[in-house]
Amino acid sequence: MALVHEETKKTVRNLITIGGYTRETAHAVELQYVLVEAVGEIWDETASAIWGAIRARQLLSAGPLAQRQTSHTASPSSGARGMSRLHDDALIIDALNFHGDGDPAVLREAGITAINLTVSPFEADFEQAMDGIASWLAVLDRPESGWRKVLTSSDIDKARQTGEVGLIMGWQNLRPIGDNLDRLVLLRDLGLRVAQLTYNRRNFLGDGCLEPEDGGLSSLGADAVRLMNDLGIAIDLSHVGQRTSVEAAAASSKPVFATHANARAVTPALRNKSDDALKAIAATGGVIGVSIYGPMCWDGNASRAPDLDDFERQLDYIVDLVGIDHVGLGTDLPAVADLDSVRHITDRTLSKYPAAIADYARAFGNDVRVRYLTDCSSHQDLERLTARLQRRQWNEGDILKFLGGNFLRALGAAWDA
Repeated sequence: MALVHEETKKTVRNLITIGGYTRETAHAVELQYVLVEAVGEIWDETASAIWGAIRARQLLSAGPLAQRQTSHTASPSSGARGMSRLHDDALIIDALNFHGDGDPAVLREAGITAINLTVSPFEADFEQAMDGIASWLAVLDRPESGWRKVLTSSDIDKARQTGEVGLIMGWQNLRPIGDNLDRLVLLRDLGLRVAQLTYNRRNFLGDGCLEPEDGGLSSLGADAVRLMNDLGIAIDLSHVGQRTSVEAAAASSKPVFATHANARAVTPALRNKSDDALKAIAATGGVIGVSIYGPMCWDGNASRAPDLDDFERQLDYIVDLVGIDHVGLGTDLPAVADLDSVRHITDRTLSKYPAAIADYARAFGNDVRVRYLTDCSSHQDLERLTARLQRRQWNEGDILKFLGGNFLRALGAAWDA
């Protein structure tokens, strides 16, 4: 106990030194912990949980330190985790990570069970896309890689049991197949399990969300939807145009998804989905991955970057529109240890698709660290979201659905070839 208390004193001294707390506030935290330690002599685990709640509450609300924390900066302590044992124990599926460095450590440390990872560049041709899949198959083939290749929903459960991170191989554009639908059979056999029909622009299958004509699903696109249903490749409509999304959902006999998209009625970004598209996705039994991506939560005020309040407005609206069974989590984060390693991607998306990001970048910059919510910008930060839902009296069953249960159910249905 003495050793633990010395660590607490060190934390208190650090808080004072950093300047996030007055000396009086910091010592109040220490005194509360002394009382908890006394309980801990009787029941250690209970003491740890109580202290976690006390320290998290102080860190989140007592001083300016929490407000000054920037994205991807570790919290002053792990106390916030004590606020939500529910989060620690949950099956968590992040329905879209746009890039990965091959190491699942950042995900495992954040308690993520599985991710849908974009394994090939957004606008790749066939050879480039195949190289992306080949690279990730090589990663999965490494002994003790820490990943589990996800082909069925049971693989996600197995990943949770073994402590691995489930890797769902996905594409954000079916441009690489051209007009050759036989390539979808190859992709299924290689392990691709999620594919977005289009990226921002038009391809042979339909229109992307930045196409002003919003031309809808092509006849080839309708054939692709039916074949993907038969093969067990889940259909993603996140970057897909509004009309194409509605028509693809109507053509599908299985659940379809928006793995990372918000409501256009709340934030009128071109990347967000219309009410008609959201309802069409839900009508198939599909799920919308509500995103912490800043431009899709931003109210347009250049003096205020979006935060979890803005995310909650999105989440509330979509739940009211389509129901709790059709929402999940789709961060659109990178799964990397070094954030500078994705600079080439953020630079390219700004230069190539200014309609989607330019206003936001002018207001807040284009570094990946500022592309997300000010108070939830990493996988580690997602526990803050769970804690907020608990404080808002969401019941545990609904929180578990949102964190991963809905995607587990609906992806399982889509993958059942």
